[in-house]
Amino acid sequence: MSKNICFIDGLEGVLKYREVDINELVKLPYDAVSYLLIRGRLPGEQELAEYSARLHAERRINKEVIDVIRMCNFNIDAMAALRTVISFISQFDPDLNDSSPEGNMRKAIRLIAIVPTIVATYYRMANGKEPLPPDPSLSHGANFLYMIKGSKPDPLDAEVMEKDFILSAEHELNASTFSSRVTASTMSDLYSAVVSGLCTLKGPLHGGARAEVMTMLDEVASPENAEKFVLEKISQREKIMGFGHRVYKTYDPRGVIFKQLSKKLAESKGDMHWYTTAEAVENVVVRELVEKRGKPIYPNVDFYSGVIYKYMEIPPQLATSIFAIGRVSGWIAHCFDQYERKKIIRPRAFMLDEC
Repeated sequence: MSKNICFIDGLEGVLKYREVDINELVKLPYDAVSYLLIRGRLPGEQELAEYSARLHAERRINKEVIDVIRMCNFNIDAMAALRTVISFISQFDPDLNDSSPEGNMRKAIRLIAIVPTIVATYYRMANGKEPLPPDPSLSHGANFLYMIKGSKPDPLDAEVMEKDFILSAEHELNASTFSSRVTASTMSDLYSAVVSGLCTLKGPLHGGARAEVMTMLDEVASPENAEKFVLEKISQREKIMGFGHRVYKTYDPRGVIFKQLSKKLAESKGDMHWYTTAEAVENVVVRELVEKRGKPIYPNVDFYSGVIYKYMEIPPQLATSIFAIGRVSGWIAHCFDQYERKKIIRPRAFMLDEC
C-alpha cells in the first residue's frame, strides 16, 4: 500500500492521514478530509467548494431504494440493511463497469454521499417515521443528524458528529480496509469493495465494539458501580469493551479527542452522568491493568465515542453504521491505491496446530 495514506506510531500515539496529524485534521470539515484521503492532498478553497457541491448533489436516494429499505428487518443492526442497500444500488449506477479513474471517482462521490442517507432512512423507518430528504445546505455531520432527528442540530452536536466522521475515516490496514483492498485487488468494482468493508466492519471485534461499549455503560449505570464491574471482569478474564488496541501501546490519539469531545458535550447539556461513569471505568482499568500489571490497555477509539452517542441519544443499533459513514472515504482511498497496482493480493497459508 502507499505508505502515506496513513501513518501510525503505536508507541508514541501518533496518527496521520496523508502526513497530516489527526489533531489538525479534526479542525477541518469532513469533506476536506475525504478529499485529502482520496486525492492525496488537501483541497484549495475552490476545490473544496466544488467537491462539497458534488457530494451534496448526490445525497438523495430514489423511491425504489426507499422501497427496498421498507422491506428490511427493523429489529437488526443497521449495518445489515446498509450492506444490502449498497449492493442493490450498485446495479443502477451508470458507471458500475467503468473502471477508469474518472468513473471510479464518480462512484466514490455517490457512495460517500448516500451512505448517511441510507442509514438515516433506515433509522427513521425503524422508528415508524417517514424519511427526510437531505439538506444540501448542511455539512456532512449536521445533515446526518438532521435526517435522523427531523430538525437542524445544535451547533455543538453537529461539530462533534463531523469530528466523529473524521476520526473514523482511516486507520491503515485494519480488518475492514484489508478486506476492501483484497476485493479491489481482483479488479472488482468499487461497490463490491465497499460491501466487503461493510461486512467486515460489522463484526463485534471491529466496528461493532462501539455498540458493545454503549451496552456496557448501561450495565455499569453509575460511577459508583465502576470499581465492582471492572474488578469482576478482570477476575473472570472477560474483555472490557473499548479498551486496548492491537497497534497502540499508549493512549489511542483518537480516544484522547473523543474524551475531550464527550466532556464538552456533557457540560453543554448540563449532564455529566455518562461522562463521569465512563471516566470512573477508565480510572479503574488504568489502575488495575496499566499501573499494577504493566499492560498497555488504554481507552481506544470506541470507548468515549460510545459516550458521545449516549448524549446524542443515538441507539447502539446505529453505532457501527455511523462508523461506516466516516470510514467509507478511507476504504475508497485504499481501493484507488490498489487499483493502480493491478496486482492481486494472494497470501500464503502456514498451517499451525492452533489459530
